[in-house]
Amino acid sequence: MVSQTDVSSRLKKYGEQKPSDPGAVGQGNTVYCQTSPLYVDDKESAAATLVSWAQEARLATKDVKAPTSNAILTVCKSLIAGGVAGGVSRSAVAPLERLKILLQVQNPLNPKYSGTVQGLKSIWKNEGIPGFFKGNGTNCARIIPNSAVKFYSYEQASSAILWAYRQQKGQENAELTPVLRLCAGACAGIIAMSATYPMDMVRGRLTVQTEDSPHRYRGMFHAFRTIIKEEGAIALYKGWVPSVIGVIPYVGLNFAVYETLKDWMMKSPTFQPDDGAELGVATKLACGAAAGTVGQTVAYPLDVVRRRMQMVGWKDASSIITADGQVTAPVQYNGMVDAFRKTVKNEGVRALYKGLVPNSVKVVPSIAIAFVTYELMKDLLGVEIRISD
Repeated sequence: MVSQTDVSSRLKKYGEQKPSDPGAVGQGNTVYCQTSPLYVDDKESAAATLVSWAQEARLATKDVKAPTSNAILTVCKSLIAGGVAGGVSRSAVAPLERLKILLQVQNPLNPKYSGTVQGLKSIWKNEGIPGFFKGNGTNCARIIPNSAVKFYSYEQASSAILWAYRQQKGQENAELTPVLRLCAGACAGIIAMSATYPMDMVRGRLTVQTEDSPHRYRGMFHAFRTIIKEEGAIALYKGWVPSVIGVIPYVGLNFAVYETLKDWMMKSPTFQPDDGAELGVATKLACGAAAGTVGQTVAYPLDVVRRRMQMVGWKDASSIITADGQVTAPVQYNGMVDAFRKTVKNEGVRALYKGLVPNSVKVVPSIAIAFVTYELMKDLLGVEIRISD
């Protein structure tokens, strides 16, 4: 390895070379070197500046250490906690999740589901208990890595954003604000959603299938192969744009509202626990419920458009999409804006909120259970990092 002394001496020697010397620089570079900030009156200036940079870089990196085994174990525990939280929460509300998607994409020419209660009764009558959990396996396969990446990304993003904020003058002791939490939550949501989006697209189609669909996917892997073969790999990212846009208010507000409410309750005389203890499970559930309600209401129209775009190009589509054969293929959209325009034109503004009721019933306990399960798992696994840190 080359020592710092060797590097310094070589840089100094280079700085002492004359610009006119062919061994130093070519004739075409002479003017550049003479006008460069490094080439000033003194010959030593270039070498001194570069040596100074090298010394600063050494000082900046001398404290950087490779991750220890404990740090890696903490990361793994955080990922496991996030994955379990996502799987438990989604499985608990799987029937409402499926009904929401059916209401979002069903063809208005022959709607089979007119509301939450009627829809659940129809699924029970025609498909039995398995019908409530159709697509849930793929959803859990997607949501476990999605939640794991999302929660861990939030931990890292919030730490990085807070560190950058504290570098500003007068903010050395600053804490996370709702705006900073919103930014961290949005970053986490986009990273997690993008990493697992193909699985969400496949899950959407599996969920929409019914017993009388003309051509059925036999499972997640068969759906992947069929979609790639018939529509191309790019089809796995249909609806990605509205998903990214929707993630910002949805996930961002979830984290921001949850953490802000938690902090407020910790400082409020009415809710403040005794002896500095953590908030109770019921209180955390209430915070998570409020966070889920705010996030899903703001982002819901984008979720409807995303689901409809995922159905575009589906050959032998589900009877829900084709209105039992009254149309041959799903409505074609040329993009997010076109999907918004055609949905409103053909079905009215209310179509952008189809399935909002079961989604509201679903998302509130789902988000609440996810947050509480996550923190309970972290306590169980002994993870030192907490969301509020």
